[in-house]
Amino acid sequence: MKTKFFTVAALVCTFFYSNAQVNTMNSEMEEESNSARGITFERGNMFAEGGLRIVASDEEDTYAVNAKIGYFLNDKVAVGGQASFGSTENDLTSVQTDVFGIGAFARYYFLELDEKRFKAYGEAGLGFGKNKTEGPGFEDNNNSVTADINLGLNYFFTKNFAATFTLANILSYNSVSPENGDAVNNFELNINLFENIFAQPQFGILYKW
Repeated sequence: MKTKFFTVAALVCTFFYSNAQVNTMNSEMEEESNSARGITFERGNMFAEGGLRIVASDEEDTYAVNAKIGYFLNDKVAVGGQASFGSTENDLTSVQTDVFGIGAFARYYFLELDEKRFKAYGEAGLGFGKNKTEGPGFEDNNNSVTADINLGLNYFFTKNFAATFTLANILSYNSVSPENGDAVNNFELNINLFENIFAQPQFGILYKW
């Protein structure tokens, strides 16, 4: 009888302890989420932001990594630097292209919603890249200059961390200079931006301090 009593008592204690732990975790998560309410930027704040893109198919595999670090000049404007690298390999042709780039950007936050957790921005960037393409019996190296204007947003789920989304490229300019040959320039203006703004968003994580 005593054994059964102690067994039941142990089970009850375990249940209440587990329930208390879950409630504590839920409370901490809710408190952390609430800390993102009313978040604002100030002069001197900084952020680090990174994104990863991976595409795999039967014919081609692609990955790209982008990292940024920014400094706030005031509550709406930030400037900073960025670096990126990536690779694309075509399984059918055995051609691989590796890309490395560095650049600078300026970002302007123009809209805040959901108790300031949702922040939309426009960003202008300028970059310089080094591209290398290799295949059976050939190798090609070229340099590139890029300039673009993007539209994106951050959603802060804590006071320091936010999900970041690059929604669309409004304007882009790209100039590629091969080692042997003339430079190729490309300019694109996306005037149909809002027809399908979430068609191909790029996701990342931002940390602010």
